[in-house]
Amino acid sequence: MANSPETIKVEVVYLEPDNQFLKTLELPKGKSVMDAVVLSGVTLEFPHLDLTQAKLGIFGRIVERSDLLADADRVEIYRSLLVDPKEARRRRAEGS
Repeated sequence: MANSPETIKVEVVYLEPDNQFLKTLELPKGKSVMDAVVLSGVTLEFPHLDLTQAKLGIFGRIVERSDLLADADRVEIYRSLLVDPKEARRRRAEGS
């Protein structure tokens, strides 16, 4: 189904180790990254998700919440790392 000239289609994704969220939205042009996240309803499935602290990105690139979306953007919500990757590698190396 093609979207109208006044709308765009975007995806909003959020992943946890045992669960994932993927929602495709059709939005009016001029909507922001945060608009898409809120309209996706992700916090209904993940009520513990703190959107004020989460970093947001489009196709792996960190963006501002106020950045405007383009058609076919994939908005990604990033979780905080529990362990620094360098520290995790050091711990694995010490355990070997």
